Amino acid sequence: MLSAAKPAQDIILPASQPNNTTPENEATLTGSWLDRRFGLTAQGTSVRGEFVAGITTFLAMAYITVVNPAILSEAGMDFGAVFVATCMAAAIGSLLMGLLANYPIALAPGMGQNAFFTYAIVLGSGHSWEVALGAVFLSGVIFLLLTILPVREWLINSIPRNLKLGMSAGIGLFLAFIALKNAGVVIGNPATLVSFGDLTSFGPIAAIAGFALIVALSARQLMGSVILGMLAVALGGWLIGGAEFAGVMSLPPSPAPVFMQLDIAGAFNLSMVTIILSLLLVDVFDTAGTMVGVATRGKLIGPDGKLPRLRGALFADSGATLLGSLAGTSSTTSFIESAAGVEAGGRTGLTAVFVAALFLLCLLFAPLAQSVPAYASAAALLYVASVMVRSLADLDWDDPTESSPAVITAFAMPLAFSIADGIGLGFITYAAIKVLAGRPRECPVAVYVIAGVFAAKFAFL
Repeated sequence: MLSAAKPAQDIILPASQPNNTTPENEATLTGSWLDRRFGLTAQGTSVRGEFVAGITTFLAMAYITVVNPAILSEAGMDFGAVFVATCMAAAIGSLLMGLLANYPIALAPGMGQNAFFTYAIVLGSGHSWEVALGAVFLSGVIFLLLTILPVREWLINSIPRNLKLGMSAGIGLFLAFIALKNAGVVIGNPATLVSFGDLTSFGPIAAIAGFALIVALSARQLMGSVILGMLAVALGGWLIGGAEFAGVMSLPPSPAPVFMQLDIAGAFNLSMVTIILSLLLVDVFDTAGTMVGVATRGKLIGPDGKLPRLRGALFADSGATLLGSLAGTSSTTSFIESAAGVEAGGRTGLTAVFVAALFLLCLLFAPLAQSVPAYASAAALLYVASVMVRSLADLDWDDPTESSPAVITAFAMPLAFSIADGIGLGFITYAAIKVLAGRPRECPVAVYVIAGVFAAKFAFL
Protein backbone atom coordinates (compact mmCIF):
# COMPACT_ATOMS: atom_id res chain seq x y z
CA MET A 1 0.00 0.00 0.00
CA LEU A 2 1.12 3.55 -0.68
CA SER A 3 1.68 5.70 2.36
CA ALA A 4 -0.38 8.86 2.45
CA ALA A 5 1.43 12.08 1.68
CA LYS A 6 2.01 14.21 4.75
CA PRO A 7 0.36 17.63 4.98
CA ALA A 8 2.17 20.51 3.33
CA GLN A 9 2.96 22.15 6.66
CA ASP A 10 5.22 19.26 7.54
CA ILE A 11 7.80 20.53 5.06
CA ILE A 12 7.37 24.29 5.62
CA LEU A 13 9.60 26.12 8.09
CA PRO A 14 7.71 27.79 10.98
CA ALA A 15 7.38 31.56 10.61
CA SER A 16 9.30 32.16 13.86
CA GLN A 17 12.42 30.52 12.45
CA PRO A 18 14.70 32.15 9.90
CA ASN A 19 13.97 30.93 6.39
CA ASN A 20 17.29 29.54 5.18
CA THR A 21 15.68 27.60 2.36
CA THR A 22 17.86 27.62 -0.74
CA PRO A 23 17.01 26.24 -4.16
CA GLU A 24 19.04 23.16 -3.26
CA ASN A 25 17.09 22.72 -0.02
CA GLU A 26 13.81 23.19 -1.84
CA ALA A 27 14.81 20.48 -4.30
CA THR A 28 15.70 18.21 -1.39
CA LEU A 29 12.36 18.88 0.31
CA THR A 30 10.49 18.25 -2.90
CA GLY A 31 12.43 15.08 -3.52
CA SER A 32 11.70 13.93 0.02
CA TRP A 33 7.96 14.42 -0.48
CA LEU A 34 8.04 12.59 -3.80
CA ASP A 35 10.12 9.83 -2.20
CA ARG A 36 7.45 9.31 0.46
CA ARG A 37 4.60 9.52 -2.05
CA PHE A 38 6.02 7.13 -4.63
CA GLY A 39 8.55 5.11 -2.64
CA LEU A 40 11.50 6.09 -4.82
CA THR A 41 14.24 4.95 -2.43
CA ALA A 42 12.50 1.65 -1.77
CA GLN A 43 12.45 0.99 -5.52
CA GLY A 44 16.06 2.05 -6.01
CA THR A 45 15.29 5.07 -8.16
CA SER A 46 15.27 8.88 -7.97
CA VAL A 47 13.33 11.86 -9.26
CA ARG A 48 15.88 12.35 -12.03
CA GLY A 49 15.75 8.67 -12.97
CA GLU A 50 11.97 8.73 -13.13
CA PHE A 51 12.07 11.90 -15.25
CA VAL A 52 14.43 10.29 -17.78
CA ALA A 53 12.20 7.20 -17.85
CA GLY A 54 9.15 9.40 -18.41
CA ILE A 55 10.77 11.12 -21.39
CA THR A 56 11.80 7.73 -22.80
CA THR A 57 8.28 6.31 -22.52
CA PHE A 58 6.74 9.44 -24.01
CA LEU A 59 9.03 9.43 -27.02
CA ALA A 60 8.32 5.72 -27.57
CA MET A 61 4.55 6.28 -27.69
CA ALA A 62 4.27 9.88 -28.97
CA TYR A 63 3.32 8.54 -32.41
CA ILE A 64 -0.18 7.95 -31.05
CA THR A 65 -0.82 11.72 -31.11
CA VAL A 66 -0.58 11.55 -34.91
CA VAL A 67 -1.79 8.05 -35.73
CA ASN A 68 -4.90 8.05 -33.53
CA PRO A 69 -6.40 11.27 -34.99
CA ALA A 70 -5.48 10.06 -38.48
CA ILE A 71 -7.42 6.81 -37.99
CA LEU A 72 -10.44 8.34 -36.23
CA SER A 73 -10.67 11.15 -38.79
CA GLU A 74 -11.54 8.46 -41.36
CA ALA A 75 -14.69 7.89 -39.30
CA GLY A 76 -15.64 11.53 -39.90
CA MET A 77 -14.22 13.00 -36.69
CA ASP A 78 -12.33 16.31 -36.64
CA PHE A 79 -8.54 15.70 -36.66
CA GLY A 80 -7.63 18.64 -34.42
CA ALA A 81 -10.32 17.87 -31.85
CA VAL A 82 -9.30 14.20 -31.72
CA PHE A 83 -5.67 15.29 -31.31
CA VAL A 84 -6.70 17.21 -28.19
CA ALA A 85 -8.80 14.27 -26.96
CA THR A 86 -5.88 11.89 -27.52
CA CYS A 87 -3.47 14.03 -25.51
CA MET A 88 -6.03 14.56 -22.73
CA ALA A 89 -6.95 10.86 -22.49
CA ALA A 90 -3.27 9.91 -22.38
CA ALA A 91 -2.52 12.53 -19.73
CA ILE A 92 -5.48 11.59 -17.54
CA GLY A 93 -4.92 7.86 -17.89
CA SER A 94 -1.19 8.07 -17.15
CA LEU A 95 -1.80 10.35 -14.18
CA LEU A 96 -4.40 7.95 -12.75
CA MET A 97 -2.03 5.02 -13.20
CA GLY A 98 0.79 6.87 -11.46
CA LEU A 99 -1.31 8.06 -8.53
CA LEU A 100 -3.66 5.08 -7.99
CA ALA A 101 -1.34 2.16 -8.74
CA ASN A 102 2.18 3.65 -8.53
CA TYR A 103 3.23 1.81 -11.69
CA PRO A 104 5.57 3.23 -14.38
CA ILE A 105 2.94 2.43 -17.01
CA ALA A 106 1.58 5.08 -19.37
CA LEU A 107 -1.82 4.99 -21.04
CA ALA A 108 -3.21 6.37 -24.30
CA PRO A 109 -5.89 5.49 -26.88
CA GLY A 110 -4.93 1.99 -27.96
CA MET A 111 -3.80 0.78 -31.34
CA GLY A 112 -6.28 -1.82 -32.51
CA GLN A 113 -9.07 -0.26 -30.51
CA ASN A 114 -8.96 2.83 -32.73
CA ALA A 115 -8.93 0.65 -35.86
CA PHE A 116 -11.88 -1.33 -34.52
CA PHE A 117 -13.69 1.95 -33.80
CA THR A 118 -13.26 3.30 -37.33
CA TYR A 119 -13.20 0.28 -39.63
CA ALA A 120 -15.54 -2.10 -37.81
CA ILE A 121 -18.07 0.01 -35.89
CA VAL A 122 -18.36 3.07 -38.14
CA LEU A 123 -17.29 2.14 -41.68
CA GLY A 124 -17.99 -1.58 -41.36
CA SER A 125 -21.31 -1.61 -39.50
CA GLY A 126 -22.60 1.80 -40.55
CA HIS A 127 -22.95 3.28 -37.07
CA SER A 128 -22.17 6.94 -36.46
CA TRP A 129 -19.00 7.84 -34.63
CA GLU A 130 -21.17 9.31 -31.86
CA VAL A 131 -22.75 5.88 -31.30
CA ALA A 132 -19.29 4.30 -31.42
CA LEU A 133 -18.16 6.66 -28.64
CA GLY A 134 -21.23 5.59 -26.69
CA ALA A 135 -20.16 1.95 -27.10
CA VAL A 136 -16.68 2.84 -25.81
CA PHE A 137 -18.27 4.52 -22.79
CA LEU A 138 -20.44 1.48 -22.03
CA SER A 139 -17.48 -0.89 -22.38
CA GLY A 140 -15.63 1.31 -19.88
CA VAL A 141 -18.57 1.14 -17.46
CA ILE A 142 -18.61 -2.66 -17.71
CA PHE A 143 -14.82 -2.77 -17.28
CA LEU A 144 -15.19 -0.64 -14.14
CA LEU A 145 -17.87 -2.98 -12.77
CA LEU A 146 -15.70 -6.00 -13.52
CA THR A 147 -12.89 -4.32 -11.60
CA ILE A 148 -15.15 -3.86 -8.58
CA LEU A 149 -16.60 -7.37 -8.78
CA PRO A 150 -14.67 -10.69 -8.74
CA VAL A 151 -15.92 -11.37 -12.29
CA ARG A 152 -12.81 -9.61 -13.63
CA GLU A 153 -10.42 -12.27 -12.35
CA TRP A 154 -12.74 -15.02 -13.58
CA LEU A 155 -12.90 -13.54 -17.07
CA ILE A 156 -9.17 -12.83 -17.42
CA ASN A 157 -8.15 -16.20 -16.04
CA SER A 158 -10.76 -18.16 -18.00
CA ILE A 159 -9.80 -17.14 -21.53
CA PRO A 160 -7.13 -19.56 -22.84
CA ARG A 161 -3.66 -18.06 -23.18
CA ASN A 162 -3.38 -19.16 -26.80
CA LEU A 163 -6.57 -17.34 -27.78
CA LYS A 164 -5.21 -14.18 -26.15
CA LEU A 165 -2.02 -14.53 -28.19
CA GLY A 166 -4.05 -15.06 -31.35
CA MET A 167 -6.09 -11.93 -30.63
CA SER A 168 -2.95 -9.84 -30.20
CA ALA A 169 -1.39 -11.18 -33.41
CA GLY A 170 -4.64 -10.73 -35.31
CA ILE A 171 -4.89 -7.08 -34.33
CA GLY A 172 -1.29 -6.70 -35.53
CA LEU A 173 -2.12 -8.24 -38.92
CA PHE A 174 -5.19 -6.04 -39.17
CA LEU A 175 -3.13 -2.92 -38.44
CA ALA A 176 -0.55 -4.01 -41.04
CA PHE A 177 -3.26 -4.36 -43.67
CA ILE A 178 -4.61 -0.91 -42.82
CA ALA A 179 -1.11 0.58 -42.98
CA LEU A 180 -0.41 -0.94 -46.38
CA LYS A 181 -3.82 0.21 -47.65
CA ASN A 182 -3.41 3.77 -46.36
CA ALA A 183 0.04 4.04 -47.93
CA GLY A 184 -1.21 2.78 -51.30
CA VAL A 185 0.99 -0.32 -51.19
CA VAL A 186 -2.09 -2.54 -51.59
CA ILE A 187 -5.31 -1.60 -53.38
CA GLY A 188 -8.64 -3.25 -54.12
CA ASN A 189 -8.84 -5.60 -57.11
CA PRO A 190 -12.12 -7.16 -58.33
CA ALA A 191 -10.32 -10.28 -59.59
CA THR A 192 -8.00 -11.02 -56.65
CA LEU A 193 -9.65 -8.89 -53.90
CA VAL A 194 -6.35 -7.06 -53.28
CA SER A 195 -3.19 -6.40 -55.26
CA PHE A 196 -0.18 -4.09 -55.23
CA GLY A 197 -0.71 -0.44 -56.00
CA ASP A 198 1.73 1.73 -57.91
CA LEU A 199 4.93 0.95 -56.01
CA THR A 200 6.84 3.57 -58.01
CA SER A 201 4.81 6.46 -56.57
CA PHE A 202 6.12 8.48 -53.65
CA GLY A 203 3.59 7.36 -51.01
CA PRO A 204 4.31 3.61 -51.05
CA ILE A 205 8.06 4.18 -51.40
CA ALA A 206 8.09 6.63 -48.46
CA ALA A 207 6.01 4.29 -46.25
CA ILE A 208 8.26 1.28 -46.84
CA ALA A 209 11.42 3.39 -46.46
CA GLY A 210 10.03 4.89 -43.24
CA PHE A 211 9.20 1.44 -41.90
CA ALA A 212 12.74 0.24 -42.66
CA LEU A 213 14.18 3.32 -40.96
CA ILE A 214 12.07 2.82 -37.83
CA VAL A 215 13.09 -0.84 -37.57
CA ALA A 216 16.76 0.07 -38.05
CA LEU A 217 16.60 2.82 -35.41
CA SER A 218 14.81 0.45 -33.00
CA ALA A 219 17.48 -2.21 -33.59
CA ARG A 220 20.06 0.40 -32.62
CA GLN A 221 17.97 1.05 -29.47
CA LEU A 222 17.62 4.73 -30.30
CA MET A 223 15.17 6.53 -28.03
CA GLY A 224 12.07 7.74 -29.87
CA SER A 225 12.77 5.66 -32.98
CA VAL A 226 9.13 5.55 -34.11
CA ILE A 227 8.51 9.29 -33.90
CA LEU A 228 11.92 10.02 -35.47
CA GLY A 229 11.16 7.72 -38.40
CA MET A 230 7.77 9.34 -38.92
CA LEU A 231 9.24 12.84 -38.88
CA ALA A 232 12.01 11.84 -41.30
CA VAL A 233 9.45 10.55 -43.82
CA ALA A 234 7.23 13.59 -43.28
CA LEU A 235 10.22 15.90 -43.82
CA GLY A 236 10.90 14.24 -47.17
CA GLY A 237 7.28 14.79 -48.15
CA TRP A 238 7.38 18.46 -47.13
CA LEU A 239 10.58 19.09 -49.08
CA ILE A 240 9.29 17.67 -52.38
CA GLY A 241 5.80 19.07 -52.00
CA GLY A 242 4.18 15.71 -51.29
CA ALA A 243 2.64 17.01 -48.08
CA GLU A 244 1.74 20.41 -46.65
CA PHE A 245 3.68 21.74 -43.66
CA ALA A 246 1.28 23.62 -41.37
CA GLY A 247 3.74 24.73 -38.69
CA VAL A 248 5.09 23.47 -35.39
CA MET A 249 3.34 25.15 -32.45
CA SER A 250 0.10 26.99 -31.77
CA LEU A 251 -2.67 27.12 -29.21
CA PRO A 252 -4.52 23.78 -29.01
CA PRO A 253 -7.42 23.25 -31.43
CA SER A 254 -10.97 23.41 -30.08
CA PRO A 255 -12.12 20.07 -28.63
CA ALA A 256 -15.78 21.04 -29.15
CA PRO A 257 -16.40 18.94 -32.32
CA VAL A 258 -15.93 15.68 -30.37
CA PHE A 259 -16.07 16.66 -26.67
CA MET A 260 -19.15 15.12 -24.97
CA GLN A 261 -20.58 14.15 -28.37
CA LEU A 262 -21.08 10.47 -27.54
CA ASP A 263 -24.49 8.87 -28.14
CA ILE A 264 -24.99 6.47 -25.25
CA ALA A 265 -28.67 5.88 -26.03
CA GLY A 266 -27.80 4.84 -29.57
CA ALA A 267 -25.34 2.28 -28.20
CA PHE A 268 -28.19 0.54 -26.34
CA ASN A 269 -29.01 -1.56 -29.38
CA LEU A 270 -29.03 -5.31 -29.88
CA SER A 271 -26.62 -5.01 -32.80
CA MET A 272 -24.10 -3.32 -30.47
CA VAL A 273 -23.88 -6.22 -27.98
CA THR A 274 -21.01 -8.05 -29.66
CA ILE A 275 -19.30 -4.75 -30.50
CA ILE A 276 -19.28 -3.69 -26.84
CA LEU A 277 -18.19 -7.21 -25.85
CA SER A 278 -15.31 -7.06 -28.34
CA LEU A 279 -14.22 -3.63 -27.08
CA LEU A 280 -14.31 -4.98 -23.54
CA LEU A 281 -12.36 -8.15 -24.31
CA VAL A 282 -9.63 -6.34 -26.22
CA ASP A 283 -9.29 -3.71 -23.48
CA VAL A 284 -9.25 -6.21 -20.61
CA PHE A 285 -6.68 -8.55 -22.16
CA ASP A 286 -4.55 -5.79 -23.64
CA THR A 287 -4.35 -4.16 -20.21
CA ALA A 288 -3.62 -7.40 -18.39
CA GLY A 289 -0.93 -8.45 -20.88
CA THR A 290 0.77 -5.06 -20.88
CA MET A 291 0.84 -4.75 -17.09
CA VAL A 292 2.23 -8.24 -16.62
CA GLY A 293 4.84 -7.72 -19.33
CA VAL A 294 6.02 -4.32 -18.09
CA ALA A 295 5.93 -5.33 -14.42
CA THR A 296 7.95 -8.46 -15.18
CA ARG A 297 10.65 -6.48 -17.01
CA GLY A 298 10.75 -3.98 -14.14
CA LYS A 299 10.85 -6.75 -11.51
CA LEU A 300 7.70 -5.36 -9.92
CA ILE A 301 5.92 -8.71 -9.55
CA GLY A 302 5.25 -9.68 -5.94
CA PRO A 303 6.84 -12.71 -4.26
CA ASP A 304 3.58 -14.61 -4.77
CA GLY A 305 3.86 -14.08 -8.53
CA LYS A 306 0.97 -11.63 -8.58
CA LEU A 307 0.79 -7.95 -9.43
CA PRO A 308 0.50 -5.78 -6.33
CA ARG A 309 -1.97 -2.88 -6.48
CA LEU A 310 -3.67 -4.54 -9.47
CA ARG A 311 -7.08 -3.12 -8.59
CA GLY A 312 -5.73 0.43 -8.63
CA ALA A 313 -4.19 -0.19 -12.06
CA LEU A 314 -7.45 -1.54 -13.47
CA PHE A 315 -9.40 1.35 -11.97
CA ALA A 316 -6.99 3.70 -13.75
CA ASP A 317 -7.43 1.86 -17.04
CA SER A 318 -11.22 1.63 -16.95
CA GLY A 319 -11.52 5.20 -15.68
CA ALA A 320 -9.31 6.42 -18.53
CA THR A 321 -11.56 4.69 -21.08
CA LEU A 322 -14.63 6.32 -19.56
CA LEU A 323 -13.11 9.79 -19.48
CA GLY A 324 -11.51 9.32 -22.91
CA SER A 325 -14.89 8.56 -24.48
CA LEU A 326 -16.24 11.79 -22.97
CA ALA A 327 -13.25 13.68 -24.38
CA GLY A 328 -13.90 12.14 -27.80
CA THR A 329 -11.56 9.23 -28.49
CA SER A 330 -11.57 5.44 -28.69
CA SER A 331 -10.67 3.11 -25.81
CA THR A 332 -7.69 4.13 -23.68
CA THR A 333 -5.37 1.37 -22.53
CA SER A 334 -1.95 0.63 -21.06
CA PHE A 335 0.88 0.91 -23.59
CA ILE A 336 3.53 -1.76 -23.98
CA GLU A 337 5.92 1.06 -24.94
CA SER A 338 6.06 1.74 -21.20
CA ALA A 339 8.65 -1.05 -21.16
CA ALA A 340 11.08 1.40 -22.79
CA GLY A 341 10.81 3.64 -19.75
CA VAL A 342 11.26 0.70 -17.42
CA GLU A 343 14.41 -0.27 -19.30
CA ALA A 344 15.59 3.34 -18.80
CA GLY A 345 15.15 2.98 -15.02
CA GLY A 346 11.51 3.83 -14.33
CA ARG A 347 10.19 1.95 -11.33
CA THR A 348 7.32 3.99 -9.83
CA GLY A 349 4.22 5.92 -10.76
CA LEU A 350 6.26 9.13 -10.93
CA THR A 351 7.36 7.98 -14.40
CA ALA A 352 3.70 7.89 -15.49
CA VAL A 353 3.09 11.32 -13.93
CA PHE A 354 5.94 12.78 -15.99
CA VAL A 355 4.47 11.16 -19.12
CA ALA A 356 1.12 12.79 -18.32
CA ALA A 357 2.79 16.20 -18.09
CA LEU A 358 4.53 15.67 -21.45
CA PHE A 359 1.24 14.78 -23.15
CA LEU A 360 -0.26 18.02 -21.84
CA LEU A 361 2.73 19.91 -23.23
CA CYS A 362 2.19 18.12 -26.54
CA LEU A 363 -1.13 19.95 -26.94
CA LEU A 364 0.85 22.92 -28.25
CA PHE A 365 2.17 20.91 -31.23
CA ALA A 366 -1.11 20.30 -33.07
CA PRO A 367 0.09 21.93 -36.36
CA LEU A 368 3.05 19.55 -36.49
CA ALA A 369 0.76 16.55 -35.93
CA GLN A 370 -1.59 17.69 -38.69
CA SER A 371 1.35 18.09 -41.07
CA VAL A 372 2.33 14.41 -40.91
CA PRO A 373 1.07 12.71 -44.12
CA ALA A 374 -0.74 9.38 -44.21
CA TYR A 375 2.24 7.48 -45.63
CA ALA A 376 4.40 8.60 -42.67
CA SER A 377 1.88 7.43 -40.08
CA ALA A 378 1.50 4.20 -42.10
CA ALA A 379 5.21 3.51 -41.54
CA ALA A 380 4.71 3.75 -37.78
CA LEU A 381 1.55 1.65 -37.95
CA LEU A 382 3.36 -1.05 -39.88
CA TYR A 383 6.10 -1.20 -37.26
CA VAL A 384 3.62 -1.46 -34.38
CA ALA A 385 1.87 -4.24 -36.30
CA SER A 386 5.06 -6.22 -36.76
CA VAL A 387 5.74 -6.05 -33.02
CA MET A 388 2.26 -7.32 -32.17
CA VAL A 389 2.37 -10.25 -34.60
CA ARG A 390 5.38 -11.78 -32.84
CA SER A 391 3.01 -13.16 -30.17
CA LEU A 392 2.32 -16.05 -32.58
CA ALA A 393 5.76 -17.38 -31.69
CA ASP A 394 4.55 -18.10 -28.15
CA LEU A 395 1.66 -20.34 -29.21
CA ASP A 396 1.54 -23.94 -28.05
CA TRP A 397 2.27 -25.39 -31.49
CA ASP A 398 2.44 -28.96 -30.15
CA ASP A 399 -1.30 -28.94 -29.41
CA PRO A 400 -3.34 -28.19 -32.55
CA THR A 401 -6.52 -27.78 -30.50
CA GLU A 402 -4.84 -24.74 -28.93
CA SER A 403 -2.81 -23.27 -31.79
CA SER A 404 -5.30 -23.71 -34.64
CA PRO A 405 -8.12 -21.56 -33.17
CA ALA A 406 -5.55 -18.88 -32.33
CA VAL A 407 -4.26 -18.86 -35.92
CA ILE A 408 -7.82 -18.70 -37.26
CA THR A 409 -8.46 -15.73 -34.96
CA ALA A 410 -5.36 -13.96 -36.26
CA PHE A 411 -6.10 -14.60 -39.95
CA ALA A 412 -9.82 -13.79 -39.73
CA MET A 413 -9.34 -10.23 -38.46
CA PRO A 414 -7.63 -8.74 -41.54
CA LEU A 415 -9.44 -10.98 -44.04
CA ALA A 416 -12.88 -10.13 -42.61
CA PHE A 417 -11.68 -6.56 -41.99
CA SER A 418 -13.17 -6.86 -38.51
CA ILE A 419 -11.52 -7.39 -35.14
CA ALA A 420 -14.86 -8.36 -33.59
CA ASP A 421 -15.65 -11.02 -36.18
CA GLY A 422 -12.13 -12.42 -35.88
CA ILE A 423 -12.50 -12.71 -32.12
CA GLY A 424 -15.91 -14.33 -32.52
CA LEU A 425 -14.72 -16.92 -35.03
CA GLY A 426 -11.78 -17.72 -32.75
CA PHE A 427 -14.00 -18.42 -29.74
CA ILE A 428 -16.45 -20.49 -31.79
CA THR A 429 -13.72 -22.64 -33.37
CA TYR A 430 -11.95 -23.12 -30.03
CA ALA A 431 -15.11 -24.41 -28.36
CA ALA A 432 -16.08 -26.60 -31.34
CA ILE A 433 -12.60 -28.14 -31.68
CA LYS A 434 -12.39 -29.01 -27.98
CA VAL A 435 -15.81 -30.70 -28.08
CA LEU A 436 -15.09 -32.63 -31.30
CA ALA A 437 -11.68 -33.68 -29.98
CA GLY A 438 -13.37 -35.24 -26.95
CA ARG A 439 -11.83 -32.69 -24.58
CA PRO A 440 -14.79 -30.43 -23.70
CA ARG A 441 -13.64 -29.94 -20.10
CA GLU A 442 -10.51 -28.16 -21.32
CA CYS A 443 -12.71 -25.38 -22.65
CA PRO A 444 -13.64 -22.90 -19.90
CA VAL A 445 -17.28 -22.01 -19.33
CA ALA A 446 -16.52 -18.37 -20.25
CA VAL A 447 -15.40 -19.48 -23.71
CA TYR A 448 -18.65 -21.39 -24.30
CA VAL A 449 -20.65 -18.35 -23.20
CA ILE A 450 -18.75 -15.91 -25.43
CA ALA A 451 -18.83 -18.38 -28.35
CA GLY A 452 -22.61 -18.66 -27.96
CA VAL A 453 -23.02 -14.87 -28.01
CA PHE A 454 -20.99 -14.55 -31.21
CA ALA A 455 -22.75 -17.51 -32.85
CA ALA A 456 -26.10 -15.84 -32.18
CA LYS A 457 -24.72 -12.60 -33.63
CA PHE A 458 -23.52 -14.29 -36.84
CA ALA A 459 -26.85 -16.13 -37.19
CA PHE A 460 -29.34 -13.37 -36.48
CA LEU A 461 -27.65 -9.95 -36.72
